[in-house]
Amino acid sequence: MFHEIEHYYGSHVHLLNSPLLHGLLADLCASETVQPRINQLVTDLYERLLDYVVDREFSVGPFSSSTRMTERHPEARVLGTRVLPQQRVICVDVARAGIIPSAVCYTNLHKYLQPDLIRQDHIFSSRTTGVDDEHVVGSEISACKIGGPKDGALLLIPDPMGATGNTVMATLEHYKQHVSGKWQKVLALHLIVTPEYLRAVQKAHPDLIIYAIRLDRGLSPQAVLNTTPGLHWDQEKGLNDADYIVPGGGGFGEIMNNSFC
Repeated sequence: MFHEIEHYYGSHVHLLNSPLLHGLLADLCASETVQPRINQLVTDLYERLLDYVVDREFSVGPFSSSTRMTERHPEARVLGTRVLPQQRVICVDVARAGIIPSAVCYTNLHKYLQPDLIRQDHIFSSRTTGVDDEHVVGSEISACKIGGPKDGALLLIPDPMGATGNTVMATLEHYKQHVSGKWQKVLALHLIVTPEYLRAVQKAHPDLIIYAIRLDRGLSPQAVLNTTPGLHWDQEKGLNDADYIVPGGGGFGEIMNNSFC
């Protein structure tokens, strides 16, 4: 199983230290990576990221199981711990970059959870920018399809890019204000996050648990880059003037959907 990098962003932030996933993510971010390769890579990355999150965050319990050898040796059974199938999970599809990640999580959760306890919701959100520049000032939810209350559920937000945090914050505000019930946990699953994102979402929603494959802070001073992430958080920078991640991977949503407008 994967390890995590050391950082000073708090206990709710998990940054994976995996040569395998970092290599796949680098391929995903390369300028020559287009369809169908990009969607294949997103699928592979989210399948592995989900496995890691399930192992760490889902409820588990003991089990005793027979095998094909039980008939000959009934005294010997497999004993261990496994993920409990009776858990409610809501996967939130934040269109458009989150469509495939959410579908991957939703589909794969059926391997080990009770199917009728897994739900997929849909949020249609877009960035809002300033009048005179491209700076992101917020995120607007234009429509949604929510399948019921959130009582006792693990709420998963599989959104590839954690840039400004506006989309995730708008999504969480919607669930808190307009969807009844209290979740058990809320988790954001990202491919890339920035220091700016981590600061914004943790301030607004301290209950959010964040998992990411890579931290991008490429516009930070070199002296800061040479230190442990989060040690000089106030000097770290991962967003350019248009609030795109650097080094980042460009607009995943556009490339994943072959939409360039």
